Amino acid sequence: MFIAGNVLEGIATILDTVLWLYMWVIIIRALISWVNPDPCNPIVQFLQRATDPVLYQIRKRLGMGGMGFDFSPIIAILLIMFLQIAVVGSLKDLAIRMH
Repeated sequence: MFIAGNVLEGIATILDTVLWLYMWVIIIRALISWVNPDPCNPIVQFLQRATDPVLYQIRKRLGMGGMGFDFSPIIAILLIMFLQIAVVGSLKDLAIRMH
């Protein structure tokens, strides 16, 4: 049973790292948006391609059109933090109990 626990712990660690990296991609995109970036820059294009699907869904669900401030990155970061605590934490607890 310890092998399954190790696999679960590995999955939880990878998921935690991916969520952490994605959170930083969202933060960087939000910071860059304040300085009017060049839309042809490959880094800016990557950040937009990586974050637009999630941020668009949040904007669509909250109906935030016409507002002067975009709250979708903040909400996305809060959702990521929730996933890190609820899902990753639960997976790690389950992995510890399987050892």
